[in-house]
Amino acid sequence: MWQTILNSFRDKDIRRRIFLTLGILFLFRIGSFIPLPGLDYTYVEKAMGSNKIFELMSMMSGGALQYGTLFALGILPFINSFIIMQLLTLIIPALERLSKQGDDGREKITNITRYIAIALAIVQAIGIIVTYHNAGAIQKTFGSEAVTAIMLILMLTAGSTFVMWLGERITEYGIGNGTSMIIFVGIISGLGTGLINAFSTVGDQPNNLWNIFGYILLVLALFILIVFVDGSERKIKVNYAKQVKGNKMYGGQSTFIPIKVNSSGVMPIIFASSFMMFPQMIVTFLDQSNGFVQFYYNYLYPGNNWVGWLVYYVVMFVLIIFFAYFYAQIQFNPQDVARNLQQYGGTIQGVRPGKATSDFLAKINNRITLFGALFLSFIAIIPALLFNVVGKNIGLANAFSATGMLIVVSVALELDKQLESQIMMKHYKGFLK
Repeated sequence: MWQTILNSFRDKDIRRRIFLTLGILFLFRIGSFIPLPGLDYTYVEKAMGSNKIFELMSMMSGGALQYGTLFALGILPFINSFIIMQLLTLIIPALERLSKQGDDGREKITNITRYIAIALAIVQAIGIIVTYHNAGAIQKTFGSEAVTAIMLILMLTAGSTFVMWLGERITEYGIGNGTSMIIFVGIISGLGTGLINAFSTVGDQPNNLWNIFGYILLVLALFILIVFVDGSERKIKVNYAKQVKGNKMYGGQSTFIPIKVNSSGVMPIIFASSFMMFPQMIVTFLDQSNGFVQFYYNYLYPGNNWVGWLVYYVVMFVLIIFFAYFYAQIQFNPQDVARNLQQYGGTIQGVRPGKATSDFLAKINNRITLFGALFLSFIAIIPALLFNVVGKNIGLANAFSATGMLIVVSVALELDKQLESQIMMKHYKGFLK
């Protein structure tokens, strides 16, 4: 990986893309420290600290939500909008036809996704401001609390829209996927701040040093597990028949169809976590003395009640399994693969071409997807409990999570692959010239 980075900086065009990406990410981090006017930050931290649902949102924004800054919403409204559009594309025939119309169709879908993201940003901003208001954090900076709340909603929405624009600029002109890179930087910054605060407690409590080392060892062990599973794949051998065309012979070779164990990456966890946030947003709009709200906080909310945590993790587990299969169906189509194999004379040993090949590939893909989904469920649930136990005394319980680590590792590996492909393309261009 380090050699890939060194080779990337030797090429002028790739080096320019890297610096552009770093500059945009630096701009994102600056916006994460710009405070919103009209907030009492003592009550803001209190409101966020008592809300378990907002912890993931704050982690992805690099702590911007926790401290009530301009980029508090981060890129999450765009992620939620992307999820909705993916589902609607499968349900609504008009959107499905639009997605198959080439660049023009995809551009129209992207525009619709942007508008939905802005609408979701407004809804989420209202939910956050209501949470701030319930905690007594709204001041009368703009004349009254109502006007101040409206201004804060507009600023949060504008900040989220600007972050969405920054992500698109990275995707278009930089290196890697802009949305993933912004989440990556937010998580890394949160871990760095947490470690600095943890080491600052060693002077008063020397025993915390062993807790910090134990926390770091747990992170490294999880890192090794994630890298191992992320690189695992099932290779299906394909044989190509010999074909004579004119005076030349084609085929007669063997290759493999690689099916990754965790082909969907971290997206099922992000999708599931985003869906889990909606009930909390809705509850914030209701009267807190309402019977349904009380029932939600007593039995469905992951707070101090173990029943709430149990319900939360069970629903989270089911959603991760669902989205893992949903994403796998989007990425891998057995019918298309079987059709292409038959067209080019490829066969899987012991399997007849056509529908039998399609059924065989679907069966293999479903089994591998199940293992990948169970792995993602394990990553999202079990290590979170371990991180909470090990990091509770040193202030690192919420600084980093297994979900965050999976995102960081996935983005880092994908970035390495993209840099390698960019270097390879440059070499091919030089060879052709």
